[in-house]
Amino acid sequence: DGLKKHQKLKKPVITPTTRETGPGGHDEPITKAEILKQKLVSPKIYNQIEKVALALFDRGTKVAAKAGLILADTKYEFGIDKKGKLILIDEIHTPDSSRFWIKETYGKNWKKGKGPENFDKEFMRLWFIEQGYSGRGKIPKMPDDLIIKISQRYMDVYEKITGEKFEIDTSKPQLERIFDSVSKLV
Repeated sequence: DGLKKHQKLKKPVITPTTRETGPGGHDEPITKAEILKQKLVSPKIYNQIEKVALALFDRGTKVAAKAGLILADTKYEFGIDKKGKLILIDEIHTPDSSRFWIKETYGKNWKKGKGPENFDKEFMRLWFIEQGYSGRGKIPKMPDDLIIKISQRYMDVYEKITGEKFEIDTSKPQLERIFDSVSKLV
């Protein structure tokens, strides 16, 4: 198609996947035609998914750009509630679900054939591959320096996008804070 690695696309591309349940589940590519043929969702819901995904990506792209970042790609996970209504069921625009590139250095790196500076979890994924882990079997224990690097990366992208300092809340034990936060939503 004449594209080069890390080249910006003219418009976003939707690449649906299914999700294997259970530990080590991987995204499995599936086409729109297969989704509709298998009646995983109705054509109306599928079109709604595409519309919502593109709107979310557009918004995420604008927010990232204001922070000096490029939202290179992301994933959105959707479900259908008991009433048949489309719902977003996972986090969005985090280093876990998205690739963020540094806007300031993207152009010159791309021209030199270098990969973009980024704020994502790719380095962690590569570490697991180096350990021989591909999502199945016993998960290797991460060294403390890798855990610190991951934590710092998440805090850095939070601060870059929100413009706010990341503050660790120590007012209550962690599980209690999680329970309190989730309870407000249920």
